[in-house]
Amino acid sequence: MSEFWLISAPGDKVNLQALERMNTVTSKANLSSNNKFLIPDLKVGTLDALVGLSDELGKLDSFAESVIKKIAQYIGEVMEDSKDKVQENLLANGVDLISYLTRFEWDMAKYPIKQPLKNISEALAKQITQIETDLKSRTAAYNNIKGNLQSLERKTVGNLLTRTLADIVHKEDFVLNSEYLITLLVVVPKSNYAQWQKTYESLSDMVVPRSTKMIAEDAEGGLFTVTLFRKVMDDFKAKARENRFMVREFYFDEKELKCEKEEIMKLASDKKQQYGPLLRWLKVNFSEAFVAWIHVKALRVFVESVLRYGLPVNFQAMLLQPSKKSVKRLRDVLNAVFKHLDEVAAASIMDMSMDIPGLQLSNQEYYPYVYFKIDFSLLDYS
Repeated sequence: MSEFWLISAPGDKVNLQALERMNTVTSKANLSSNNKFLIPDLKVGTLDALVGLSDELGKLDSFAESVIKKIAQYIGEVMEDSKDKVQENLLANGVDLISYLTRFEWDMAKYPIKQPLKNISEALAKQITQIETDLKSRTAAYNNIKGNLQSLERKTVGNLLTRTLADIVHKEDFVLNSEYLITLLVVVPKSNYAQWQKTYESLSDMVVPRSTKMIAEDAEGGLFTVTLFRKVMDDFKAKARENRFMVREFYFDEKELKCEKEEIMKLASDKKQQYGPLLRWLKVNFSEAFVAWIHVKALRVFVESVLRYGLPVNFQAMLLQPSKKSVKRLRDVLNAVFKHLDEVAAASIMDMSMDIPGLQLSNQEYYPYVYFKIDFSLLDYS
C-alpha cells in the first residue's frame, strides 16, 4: 500500500489561503493527492487535561497499530494456501482501507462526541485491548491444533528409518501373538537389496527361511519384514547393523496405529472446523481495530491542534497521500507554505532537545504544522 500524512493548520483566513496554495502546488506538480479530513466539534476540557491526554494518545496510537499488524499477519498465516487473497480481506466497515481513510467520518454512535475526550480515549483503549486479549486466546487454540497436526504430519514424511509406519504396515505382514516367533522390520539401502536376500537367513541362527518381504520403498531404500525366534533377536540386530541393515524398533499394535490415524483425522477436522469462524472473527476485528485506530489519529490531530493553535478551536485537517518519488519535495513545499506557523508555537519549541509534554517532540519530528503519519506498509501482503 502506501503512507498518508494527516496534517492540520489553523482555520483562519490566512491559513485557509495557505492550504489552498498547498493544494494548488501539490496538485500541479503531482506531489500528492489531498482530501479534507473531517473531525467533529469535540469537547476540549482543560489544557492540562489535553497535555496529559496527548501523551496517552501517543501510546494508544502505537498500541493500536501493533494490534492491527498482528491481526493482518495472522490472517496471512490462517490463509496459508491463498496468501494472494489476504489483501482483499483487509477491509474497514466493508470498504478497502484507502477508501475508508479518504472518506473518513467520525462514528457518532460508537464514540459520542458530547462526552469528555478522556472518556472517548478510554473507550478506544478498552476496545483495542479487548480485541488483543481475544486475539491471543483464539490464536492460541488454533495454533495448538495446527501445531499438533503438523507434528503428526511431519511423521508421515522423511525416510523409512524415521517416518511413522501407521499408513504402511498391515496386520498380515506380521507373525502376532507367538510365544517364540517375532517379525522385525529392516531398512535396507537400495544398493544392498541383493546382499540382503542372500544373507538375511544366515545373519543369526533360527531365522525363518523365505520370511522376508519388501512392504515399502522410498528413494533411499526398502522396508523388509523378517521373522525369527525371539531369543536370537538381539544377535540378529547386531549382525544386521554390521551389514548396514537397520532394524526399526517397531512392534505391531493395531489399537495404537488406529489411534494415530484417528488423531490425524480428528486434528485435520478440528482445524477445518475452526478455520471459517476464526477467519470471520479476524476480518471483523481487523475492521473494528482499524476503525478505532483512525479515530485515535483523529483525536490526536484534534488535541495537538488545540495545544498548538490555541482556543477557540479553529483548524482544518487534511489527509495527504504523497506520490512515491516526491516525499522530500512535498515536505519542502509544506514547510515553505506553513513556515509562518512557527511563530504560533511556543518560542522554546525550536530547541529540539527539549521534551515538552503534549507536543510529542521527543519521538516525533517537529514541523510548523501538526503532522501524523499513517503507515499502511505494515499491512502489505503482495
